[in-house]
Amino acid sequence: MSRRGSGSSRPASGMPDERTDARERALILLYESESKAVPPSEVLATQISPADEMTTLLVKGVEANQPALDAAIAKQSKGWTLQRMPSIDRNVLRIAAFELMGRPEVPVAVVLDEAVELAKRFSTDDSGRFVNGVLSALVPILRAP
Repeated sequence: MSRRGSGSSRPASGMPDERTDARERALILLYESESKAVPPSEVLATQISPADEMTTLLVKGVEANQPALDAAIAKQSKGWTLQRMPSIDRNVLRIAAFELMGRPEVPVAVVLDEAVELAKRFSTDDSGRFVNGVLSALVPILRAP
């Protein structure tokens, strides 16, 4: 997996944002899990240096809720099956859907912005728009008041 584009979701100060980094690491671990056809928790456990708390929360949260996340994503992905989506898009959507569903303290705008930036950096030219559209449709479902 390689980075696309020169855009960065880093703050203007140039200092790393730990939450952004955790989302990126979670994406990489979930991508590796899918590529190797092994459970995400197994990939997490075999890392040379232990993952930080937020990365672990995201990976385990996606793994524990994957059937529900996939069902919600599939329902809102008009004209796309999960299998047809690029793996990066699928996993970006899973992370963001988990955050919408299971992390109500994270503002919706942050979840969407971070997901769109990950998709733009690591996936296809159209992935940012696609991810934004699917997540925008998921917000009222997963963050119902």
